Amino acid sequence: MSAAYEKLFRHALFPLYESVLQRRKTLHYLAEYEANQWLDREQVLALQWSKLKRLLEHCYREVPYYRRRWTEVGATPADIRTLDDYARLPILTKKDIRENFDELIAPSWRGRLLYKATGGSTGEPLRFGYTRESNERRTAVMWRGYAWAGARMGRRTLYLWGGSVGTPPRVKQIKDRLYHAAFGRRMLDSFRMTAANIGGYADAIDAYRPQIMVAYVGPLVRLAQWMLDTRRTVFRPEAILCGAEALHEAQREIVQRAFGCPVYNTYGCREFMLIASECEQRNGLHINADHLLVETGSGRSVDGVAGAADIIITDLHNEGMPFIRYVNGDLATPTTQACPCGRGLPLLKRVEGRRLDAIRTRDGRLLPGEFFPHMLKDVAGVQQFQVVQRTWETLDISVVRGPAFDESSLDYMRREIGKVLGDSVDLHFHFVERIALMPSGKLRVTVCEIADAVGTEPQ
Repeated sequence: MSAAYEKLFRHALFPLYESVLQRRKTLHYLAEYEANQWLDREQVLALQWSKLKRLLEHCYREVPYYRRRWTEVGATPADIRTLDDYARLPILTKKDIRENFDELIAPSWRGRLLYKATGGSTGEPLRFGYTRESNERRTAVMWRGYAWAGARMGRRTLYLWGGSVGTPPRVKQIKDRLYHAAFGRRMLDSFRMTAANIGGYADAIDAYRPQIMVAYVGPLVRLAQWMLDTRRTVFRPEAILCGAEALHEAQREIVQRAFGCPVYNTYGCREFMLIASECEQRNGLHINADHLLVETGSGRSVDGVAGAADIIITDLHNEGMPFIRYVNGDLATPTTQACPCGRGLPLLKRVEGRRLDAIRTRDGRLLPGEFFPHMLKDVAGVQQFQVVQRTWETLDISVVRGPAFDESSLDYMRREIGKVLGDSVDLHFHFVERIALMPSGKLRVTVCEIADAVGTEPQ
């Protein structure tokens, strides 16, 4: 895509679509966040604190769940004078949200919220509500973070990402194609990558000649290793952004050798979209602290990684269904160092969470672990799940069912898994009361136990 089109899209087409036709304030918020990033650290924290205090007062006044929970522990917004005070408020878990869904919605926002579901990368799918403003702000924060890697709107971008699960209506398919075309996007379905067709993915990159790539870590590393093994080269993008699971340095090196360009790490989750991302320095991931409050619990050794801690997140702008001190199940290692880029946004040294093994078949298919959270977010009644591959021919799927789970839920799961794995694997469903956690206290969502077919993430 030419520089002229990028300029036209950024300064005319996208503003016309976003601000005039859709009446969204995304570009207004983007300008706000682009200015905020150059505040010094103390100014960023002061801005964050003012937003937090306003949110706490709103929650105590309007959200029944928080008023009840904080009263139980003897706390009011007036008692919260420091972040240490704030850290003594109760955390919010997925279980809390499911059991108190209606109480978490501010009455003044009832009937006006947007809703989506998480894929449950920690094994627990979740439905939640959010306001239009918070959604527009999330999009703005995403564009800011992606721009640090050169991934500005309107640039020619190829996504090696999860494809649609199910069969979207024809109108939606056409609408999505037009939307992606306007943004200069080519979408490649990483869920359908196999040993037989992996060369086709390289061919698609060559044919599209992207300036930027955005990719799931697992499929990207597999493609990069195949390129190195076969000495295949492709059109060189300017940068690659990784998401959906933690990017390890050994994996970054493989991808950079194969593609010949810098690789950037990002961290997000469906509840909040982009949480942190690397800037040009790639010296850690800048937390979007002017938009979110991200706490890291007391550091400890988890799976041999010193200093990893629970991530606790507060969305400072979702007043409709606020998440206050929400534990999303991920782990990260914080750092107090400053980045040479000059931005006042604090850093995470690295993100450790989301350990998702890939599922493999004898005929060369490799299904990224991300497929299962992506697919199961649309299945009613799945409260928790785990997928374990113990042999080439079988897949054990454990499900903790809720009241909404029925035969159609099971049929949907069989059908969608069959689309990507064919009939080469027998699906064994197990309905259980609970699923055992790892020694770290986390749930490993997909597990491949075949000795010579381990997942793409280093163990």
